[in-house]
Amino acid sequence: MMNKKTFSRALKAFRYYGLNVVMLSVITGIFAGVIVTFYTISTGYGEEYSVDLYRLLLEYPAFIPLLFVGLAAGAIAVGTLVKFVPMIRGSGIPQAEGACRGKVIFRWYVTLCSMFAASLACVFMGLAAGSEGPSVEIGCCVGEGTGRVLRRSYMIRRLQVAGGASAGFAVAFNAPVTGMIFAMEEAFKSFSPQVFISAAVSVITALGVRNGIRYSLGLKVGYAFEGFSFGETDIAGYGYIALASIIVALCAVAFYYLVFAAKKLFKKVTFLHGTGKYLIPFLLSGAFGLITVYAMGGGHAFIVSLGSEGGAMEGLSVWGAGLLVSLIVIVALRFVSMVLYMSCGVPCGVFVPMLAVGAGLGAILSVLFVQAGMSPDVSDYLIIVCMSVFFTTFVRAPVTGIALVFELTGQFTNLLPALLGAVIASLIAEVCRLEPGYERLLNQFVKDEGFNTKNKKITATVKIMAGSLADGGKINRMIWPSNGLVVSVTDTDGDVIVPGGNTILRAGQTIVFECETSDREEVMISLGEIAGRQPEQEPLPPGQPSAE
Repeated sequence: MMNKKTFSRALKAFRYYGLNVVMLSVITGIFAGVIVTFYTISTGYGEEYSVDLYRLLLEYPAFIPLLFVGLAAGAIAVGTLVKFVPMIRGSGIPQAEGACRGKVIFRWYVTLCSMFAASLACVFMGLAAGSEGPSVEIGCCVGEGTGRVLRRSYMIRRLQVAGGASAGFAVAFNAPVTGMIFAMEEAFKSFSPQVFISAAVSVITALGVRNGIRYSLGLKVGYAFEGFSFGETDIAGYGYIALASIIVALCAVAFYYLVFAAKKLFKKVTFLHGTGKYLIPFLLSGAFGLITVYAMGGGHAFIVSLGSEGGAMEGLSVWGAGLLVSLIVIVALRFVSMVLYMSCGVPCGVFVPMLAVGAGLGAILSVLFVQAGMSPDVSDYLIIVCMSVFFTTFVRAPVTGIALVFELTGQFTNLLPALLGAVIASLIAEVCRLEPGYERLLNQFVKDEGFNTKNKKITATVKIMAGSLADGGKINRMIWPSNGLVVSVTDTDGDVIVPGGNTILRAGQTIVFECETSDREEVMISLGEIAGRQPEQEPLPPGQPSAE
């Protein structure tokens, strides 16, 4: 029979997981699904509108100067909005990750509305902008809003932020598994049960809402990148895939260094109080769009056109040039656009545009390799794997990169090539000492906005109570307050343990927790939820410091 202690622990776990995590995640998933679905539908119409507009301007070139006047006005307007709402700077993914980890503080309703409007405006103006990054931040804002409106604790709100970000990612890509992996590998960097449950419930709910809305409107519900066919490949094919992965990974390394070098240069631009720097990417994007419409939008249509069943690149031509030259021009324009957007901080998605650059590089190499004797049957493998390699090298998230290949194509026969590409990308990124791209962008954002200067160091000593969340749990499975660490564990017999991630906590033990925070009260409440009682109420062992 279940004893009193076990029953108490089970009851507490049910209240925590059943009421706080699951039910809140359902609410987060519903609202994230509705908002992000209508956002992605709007960006889809925005891409079509901008392409039609640029084609019309090419027919009536006398109106082209008006395009650049409009782009200049849009650049100043967007730059001004970013200045007042810095959380929308860039794609929004680094800020969403910072919110998941408790590193940044933001007003969810202001950020949600501002990112929705600014990123959508960028799409309508013809920038090579995707909807995925903003979708992640919009979902993150929905999760924070759910926790705030329902007055949940700091720890629960962080779980909802992660769940909302995962839901936004999943809805944008129609990729549920990748959305959950993204939350654990990239956003939270923790594979805890709490994060998994919150992300899974939010993703399932949001995708149900997304598919229902799209189905009712008669829109496509299926996979993102259909048109690729994967058959069998031989040893020579794997050799070509490995060679292509090395080349594309090195291109991604160059992209990485160019982004952060350009970022330093843009900081020196003070024209119009710094908003003038946005003129450069906006005006250049207008010029690129007049060269070829394949340099516009997120790049979904471009990627699909590269597949053997998606058009086999037929009709892909820039000003009448051949296929190889056209591909080089398109990829070069998209490459430059991505460098400018990420370094300047244009509020638009760069996730799919980054994938488009990788896929385009794969298509270029495929054309060259076929001329060198590679079987055309390997081309689709090459394109999709290179797409994943470029992403993995920059972001340093190989599991997410592999899952993307499966879910975006709806096929699982490319497991071995995808694994090969992920290994090569990770090795080259490691050899080149690349810090994860989004992680570095987050650290710079935190520094620029002064979040780290607002923090003060506190130390708290708290006793683990029977039946609490910490009782019987591993340290690395707990959602501790951000920027903190369990520095010591004292057993009931007085022995002091140097804790590790796999250290199991037991009732009666005393832990010392250190962290840097701007909100001491939030930290104490979170520790109380984990340990089973408010830390201030616990007797402190002699010589141990109290919460400062």
